[in-house]
Amino acid sequence: MFKIENTKNGIELQDLDHFSISKIFDCGQCFRFNPMGNIIEGVAFGKFITLEQTSDTSVLINGISADEFDATWKNFFALDVDYKDVDSDILHRLNNDQTITKAMDFGNGIRILRQDKWEALCSFIISQNNNIPRIKKIIENMSQAFGEKIDEKHYAFPTAEALYNAGVDKIFELKTGFRAKYIYDAAEKVATGKIDLSLVDNMTTDEALEYLMQIKGVGLKVASCALLFGFNKTDAFPVDVWVKRVLEKYYPDGLDITNLGNFAGMIQQYLFYYERYNK
Repeated sequence: MFKIENTKNGIELQDLDHFSISKIFDCGQCFRFNPMGNIIEGVAFGKFITLEQTSDTSVLINGISADEFDATWKNFFALDVDYKDVDSDILHRLNNDQTITKAMDFGNGIRILRQDKWEALCSFIISQNNNIPRIKKIIENMSQAFGEKIDEKHYAFPTAEALYNAGVDKIFELKTGFRAKYIYDAAEKVATGKIDLSLVDNMTTDEALEYLMQIKGVGLKVASCALLFGFNKTDAFPVDVWVKRVLEKYYPDGLDITNLGNFAGMIQQYLFYYERYNK
């Protein structure tokens, strides 16, 4: 079990297992954190924080208290999940498949974050036919335009209500392109209660996919990404261009995604990270 120590500017997490900030924030699941030398900084849940990995098992987090960590960030980092059990389940289901074994070893330290539901949904709408630097730029500009100010440089992700009130034209001005009408439709449905994101917790993943796909522009991939990274539906398995390429390369006879169990999303992350960075 990890330990928490108070520091001058925040906290230090000690005795961590399966926790690499460089991998967590560079596997395509989160768009508001960026490396600054050996530090990663970013915004989530209306707070600006910095993280520094001081060892394989220790991380300094500046900008939050121990109480804030217990209330929000422990869940954000899914620190109630034992990844030894996750990996064991995956290997059992895939009969110690050599590709996934190598990918798990290469991606050791990745954790699936539990991001804000609305932010995850909106971010992956923005991600459609887009690259990561541009996604980050759009989200940053949107936060500056419509999000609450945190300090002189940082802004919270805008609420659905703020984007609904801004209107589709203002959203389009942020160079969101064809996505503007999709972002606005999502904001309108969530702000007015036509879509209640809190209800998703009690849905099966298939029910939740169908529910989110009522929003214009939200297809299977976007809904799957939102569910995996924002709604703790770890059995969701998003298939984008990268993952499709991976499946065709390593599983030419097919991989039965429906039989991957509760941690299918972790399999997806391991394979994605392995293919993207393994040289």
